[in-house]
Amino acid sequence: MKLTIKHLFFILFSACIISCSSDDSVDKDEEKPTITIQYAGGFPQACAELQKGQTYTFKAKVMDNKALASYSLDLHHNFDHHTHDDQGETCDLNPIKQAVNPFIFMKNYTIEGHQTAYEINISLTIPNDIDSGDYHCSYSVTDATGWQSRTSVDIKIIE
Repeated sequence: MKLTIKHLFFILFSACIISCSSDDSVDKDEEKPTITIQYAGGFPQACAELQKGQTYTFKAKVMDNKALASYSLDLHHNFDHHTHDDQGETCDLNPIKQAVNPFIFMKNYTIEGHQTAYEINISLTIPNDIDSGDYHCSYSVTDATGWQSRTSVDIKIIE
């Protein structure tokens, strides 16, 4: 009987060791997607001035090693002079002020299929009845496994 219990423990221990081994054949995605507006068609570039009432096409290139899933565009005021961790260039800012009727645009979009490269292309009209001043334009992209990247630039909305 003791010999049978020893064998049973040995078999269970061996099964645990074998089942806990790593599976190197699984192709894990450990890379974040990339996003850039730093190309000839990218818009807006840092310190761009956008005029109220005008329609603009916001463009950025996104890429991933496996598959892209979604992206977003976020335009919001920077009247308090806050920054984002990925901003490269800082523009001349107007004095700090309180928002009365700021422009806020936040929208998420899905990337269909298993694309690894995509160009964001969003047409947007800047309303006439918003506060002029300093704004941020932020793009983000998420891949199929949940990795996310973002980029932001300072812009101005003018009369």
